[in-house]
Amino acid sequence: MIFRSVPRRLLRVLGAVVLCLAVAAGVGACGSGTTTSPSVVATPSWAEGMATVPAGDLPPQARDTLALIDRGGPYPYRQDGTVFGNFEKLLPRQKRGYYHEFTVKTPGERDRGARRIVTGQGGELYYTDDHYQTFEAVLR
Repeated sequence: MIFRSVPRRLLRVLGAVVLCLAVAAGVGACGSGTTTSPSVVATPSWAEGMATVPAGDLPPQARDTLALIDRGGPYPYRQDGTVFGNFEKLLPRQKRGYYHEFTVKTPGERDRGARRIVTGQGGELYYTDDHYQTFEAVLR
């Protein structure tokens, strides 16, 4: 065997190097334990300074609402797609009509509940689960 003359310790080190190189695409620095998920999205400038959430981490009902928005409807509530006024001033200031809101169904609620997706004309997406008291920028 070709490796018979190579000391075992060197083989282990070489094996560790090969393993480290094999997983380098998913690890920030070999041996650091820092992994990079393929679902991690860079924070766009419109979301700077805000809490963010990857779209895949939203509740299933919010992901369903995003799919409806992408398709252009039909929406389950007549208020969906109406102008969001941003009266709380938690989103960046824009002219009236820039933002629109969409209901995210809440299991067990008899009415629309508190959850919404708010869209901006520039492609921005925001999620609130407490009826506009807080927002997270949705990253896709």
